[in-house]
Amino acid sequence: MHADPAVEVTGLVKRYGDKTAVDGLDLTVRRGAITAVLGPNGAGKTTTIETCEGYRRPDAGTVRVLGLDPVADARQLRPRVGVMLQSGGVYAGARAVEMLRHTARLHADPLDVDTLVERLGLDSCGRTSYRRLSGGQQQRLALAMAVVGRPELVFLDEPTAGLDPQARRATWDLVRDLRRDGVSVVVTTHHMDEAEQLADRVAIVDRGRVIAEGSPEELCRDGAESSLHFEGPAGLDLGSLLKVLPDGSSVAEPRPGTYRIEAPLDPQLLATVTAWCASSGVMPEKLTVQRRSLEDVFLDLTGRDLRS
Repeated sequence: MHADPAVEVTGLVKRYGDKTAVDGLDLTVRRGAITAVLGPNGAGKTTTIETCEGYRRPDAGTVRVLGLDPVADARQLRPRVGVMLQSGGVYAGARAVEMLRHTARLHADPLDVDTLVERLGLDSCGRTSYRRLSGGQQQRLALAMAVVGRPELVFLDEPTAGLDPQARRATWDLVRDLRRDGVSVVVTTHHMDEAEQLADRVAIVDRGRVIAEGSPEELCRDGAESSLHFEGPAGLDLGSLLKVLPDGSSVAEPRPGTYRIEAPLDPQLLATVTAWCASSGVMPEKLTVQRRSLEDVFLDLTGRDLRS
């Protein structure tokens, strides 16, 4: 097992004319882990990933992929890195499975094509030209082409865009299997639930820099208040409840008989609330805890304004 990162980006700067797309960005991708890179449109995440893939040269900073320079060492990296592009990178007239078999033959120890085709539901379109595939089929073919060579590292760009729920789950399972086999996976996605489900680590990019990173659990927990909800008789004395809660807590009855407590969650808070209910002769029903989601964290950090 390698101790060095699969990808290490330090002080990356990339400009387009007078516009700075990436502004001193640092990013580390651990070996054998799934890392999700998230960001609003124009945040710099696509430029960062394309630089890691060797498609763009940095204006400043260093990028190392599997310990190598993705531009200078492109020939050495090509058989070791899989890249899934939104456009698919496929000749429009090529037949789907024939193209996949051709890609497999370029590698020394490819995955079994028939198994991959069946797993991703491509068996029904094997002789169909790429241009005639549905958007979802093109997505699945692009994913298959990215992983068929057994890469050490794979970049997946919006891997489930346009997929139905069944295909989406099949894609998630395949990505998890890649991790189990020791493959390092970098995923860019606009689906926060996808990142929350799949990623070991998340990096949120905005204005050309990584502004937050950690596991989904860490990001959702750090500095976040949780909501404790329960139901009981309407009109409870919330003032007396508030007195026993930690400073900064809030209590509300948004609907008669429905209560919401916002405070940092720990076992003591739960014990305090249930003890108060017991002393008040209240049986709390439907007692639930709601934490911030990754989408909540993302919007809090990057704002809620639409971006082009």
